[in-house]
Formats: sequence, C-alpha cells, structure tokens
Amino acid sequence: MRLLPFALTCLFAAPVLAANDYQLGPDSQPQDVPHGEVKKAVLADSKVFPGTTHDYWVYVPKQYDGKKPACLMVFFDGGGYEKPDGGTRATVVFDNLIAKKEMPVTIGVFVNPGTVKASAPPAKDRSNRSYEYDSTGDTNVRFVLEELLPEATKGLNITTDPNGHAVAGISSGGIAAFTAAWEKPDYFHKVVSWIGSFTNIRGGFVYPALIRQSKTAPKPIRVYLEDGSNDLDNLHGNWPLSSQDMAAALKFAGYDYKFELGDGAHSGKQGASLFPDTLRWLWRDWPKE
Repeated sequence: MRLLPFALTCLFAAPVLAANDYQLGPDSQPQDVPHGEVKKAVLADSKVFPGTTHDYWVYVPKQYDGKKPACLMVFFDGGGYEKPDGGTRATVVFDNLIAKKEMPVTIGVFVNPGTVKASAPPAKDRSNRSYEYDSTGDTNVRFVLEELLPEATKGLNITTDPNGHAVAGISSGGIAAFTAAWEKPDYFHKVVSWIGSFTNIRGGFVYPALIRQSKTAPKPIRVYLEDGSNDLDNLHGNWPLSSQDMAAALKFAGYDYKFELGDGAHSGKQGASLFPDTLRWLWRDWPKE
C-alpha cells in the first residue's frame, strides 16, 4: 500500500514527461551558414478546389544558382513549418544540412490548406483542410501538380527525377503526404508522415490493406513514419495502432520505410526533434557531386 502514492505519481506524470522528452538539437538551431530566402504568396481561385484560397511559401536555399536542377520538397500545413521560430524550424534545418552537404540543394514549397471565404458577416471563413487532406484519391495531389507547383516553382530549375521529389505532413497532412505519393509515384518518391491520420476520418484506414493486397511490385516510394504512444485514441481510431499497422504493411510488402515510435502526443514536437535525421535518412543515397 505504501507504493500506491508513488505509483499514482508516476502514472499521472508520464504524459507530462513525454511532452518534454523531445527537444530540438543543434541542427535545428540557427548556425553560421548561408541562409535561404522565403517568400510568401497566395494561390486564389483554385479549379481543383473551387472557391478556395491557399497561402504558400517558397524557400530557396542560398546555394541554388539555377544552373543545376534542385530537388523539391512539398509541405502540407506549410505555415507551421516555414517559420524559423516555429516548432519544426524546417528552413533552419534545410540551411544547416545543405551547408554540410548532408542533403541536396532543395527548394521547399510550404502550402496551407484551402480557405473558403465567408459570404458575409457574421459568418467566418471555412477551412477546407479535412476534405483536402483526409480524403483518399488523387484530388489533392492534382491540385499540387496542376496548380500549386507550376505557380510556386515558376522560373526555378527543379529536377525532373522523381527521386528528387519529397512530400511531408503532420496528422491529416501526414496522410495527405502519403496519399500524394501513393497516387502519383511517378512524381513523388519520398514521403515524411508525422502522426499521420491513417484512421477513419475519410476512409484513410484502408491503406494497410491496400498496401498488403497489391498484386504489383511495391511502388517506388520511400516512406518515413513517426508516431507516439500518447497520440490520439478517439471515435475515428487509434493513431499509434494505425501507424503500427501502416509500418507492418509496408514491411510485409517490401517497401523502403522507417518507423519511429516514441512516447509523444498528437503534436509535431517528437517529429521536429527527429527532423534532421529524418532528412538524412530520406536523402541518404541522393547523388553527390
């Protein structure tokens, strides 16, 4: 009985400790290296998602000179990635790893989900995020390839090699990243999915079965999955179990994949702490000069 108070303390402290487990390392801190430039723009009047407006940012590394084609990485929920003082510090990590030649010179395109403007006050703007990201099928990746990238990368020399194209996202953006590569493996060969919503929000729970039951060779995609044991468990499903199911299916089908399961919650904190090593793994065999 004397152990009970200690046991209860440990029980209730566990989620708090998990939230503090993951800290940003030196590769996520601003360093004395060349810094790329980030520009913001707006894509209005989408034809794929009628009535929506998408904010997006384009990161161009300092080492890009236009003479050699650069690689490309697209981020869903992009506004949360591109800020140097944000949780991920994606552009800071890009600056550091590109300078150390631990990843190729890579253009980053960070796009937010669409917003439908309110017709009149007091109505509020409506987010199109769940429809764009949680849905299976090729609608969202068609938006990326047909509308976003032609505008965002205009005038930039991007490699045509799909091995040089990556896509990333968190939560609903995480399943959206996988869906983009699954639907268009001729364009995206690399996927990063943090706490991906491979659950029954809009049918995404079907992916492990589709991966296992495919009668063709594995698609030429490399997949990085990350989740935490304290992730969501709700009416749509259990996120850690769904991620483990995805990882098991990818292993069964012979995919090039990596799965990191920690004790994080439904946030980008765990993934952000792993982001530099994620990029090293993702680009590990990209041709070097």
